[in-house]
Amino acid sequence: MQSRQSLELRQHQQLALTPQLQQSIRFLQLSAQELELEVAQALLENPMLEHEEEYDIVAADTVAEEAQAREDRWPLLGTASRAGNNNADDEPTRPETAMPESLQDHLLQQLHLTRAQQRDCALVTLLIDELDQNGYLPTPLEDILQYLPPELAVDIDELQAALRLLQSFDPPGVGATSLADCLCLQLEHSQALSATPVPADILACATLIARDHLAVLASGNLNRLRDALSCDQETLRAAHALLLQMEPRPARNWATSTADYVTPDVLVRKVKGRWRASLNPAVVPKLRINSVYESLLDRAPAAPAMQGQLQQAQGLIKSMNQRFVTILRVTQAIVDRQQEFFEQGVGAMRPLLLRDISQELELHESTVSRATRQKYAQTPWGVIELKRFFGAALQTDDGATTSATAVRSLILKLVGEESAKKPLSDSQIAIRLAEQGVVIARRTVAKYREAAGIEPAILRKARAALESPRSDG
Repeated sequence: MQSRQSLELRQHQQLALTPQLQQSIRFLQLSAQELELEVAQALLENPMLEHEEEYDIVAADTVAEEAQAREDRWPLLGTASRAGNNNADDEPTRPETAMPESLQDHLLQQLHLTRAQQRDCALVTLLIDELDQNGYLPTPLEDILQYLPPELAVDIDELQAALRLLQSFDPPGVGATSLADCLCLQLEHSQALSATPVPADILACATLIARDHLAVLASGNLNRLRDALSCDQETLRAAHALLLQMEPRPARNWATSTADYVTPDVLVRKVKGRWRASLNPAVVPKLRINSVYESLLDRAPAAPAMQGQLQQAQGLIKSMNQRFVTILRVTQAIVDRQQEFFEQGVGAMRPLLLRDISQELELHESTVSRATRQKYAQTPWGVIELKRFFGAALQTDDGATTSATAVRSLILKLVGEESAKKPLSDSQIAIRLAEQGVVIARRTVAKYREAAGIEPAILRKARAALESPRSDG
């Protein structure tokens, strides 16, 4: 068989992921906080970039004039201020904020007040360092013993004695190895320090529940729990009330977690009877090219390193502007589709898919997804992530459609209005929704209920029975 060679010309289009396009895609999927870190890093690395207000001479002159005006109006205050700051290294006159005490510091202070030997103090300090953020000791003593050097000759009895000393410290329950152990330690501690001790039968019932029957208590099966404890309803309720007074996380008051606050990327306001979206100026970085360096490059263009930094700075500003333009376009398209939500609330949210917005704006669905992920809008109903506006359509009996988000809000409303003694089952919720024109299956109700963090009806009934002041018989 003879082979032949030939030349053929073909034309085709292909999207090339240039560095500029890759940067634009990456910037689009960043959250506002991540973008702020990205811009801060770029400002450190690239001298071509600067904040618009960073070297604003006019603003600096205005600040100086205002300072002079204040000094002229309050001369004594100005003199006192200068007199108190003769040394540039002086500390501010405002009182310093005390450093928060950690759980470890709190426990070590109590350890130093004991008469424990130096070896025992070292073992207790070792256990204190092993505590987690809740005040529990997650590592078994046997594992801790294996990590200790053999030449120390520490045995398990010494570690157990050190643990008992640690568990006698404040807060009650610290050093517990489990939730059951934590509750039992707190019951013993409260009984020893209480001026009015709890009746012995109630204390014994609460201790038995904490030690052996927490799973049954969580299941809500009161009859099974009563049979296992061989007690009456009043004793069970009193024991449960006693357990509710205990703290499952002994180190809660020493938790140093910082609350995270979401800054909305977009503000949605009503303008001339129509809801409109606008960018939040607080999250839009104000960057520009350094004019001094740019003028130097115009005069001496043969500087490849600085030319590269100039191109990087221009590309970053372009990618950042493109990011905010895309977010604003996508948000406005969502707002146009969800006008009823902004007027009436979550119950009026309409079904919406990524495909709907992508077709309207002639964007790819992945672009719409990136533009709505971790992007937030300030609405009359709170700060809401943009992706929450998307949801599948559910058919109503009149032929219209509603969104899954609206159905979840209806379920929350029904559960909030139900009787505590007779909570609504999933089937009953489905019937109530059908009466309002939303026909969905029981398993769909169960899925939405679990997604909303609502317990099943049997657990809600058991919780209400335990918290009720008197028995239902």
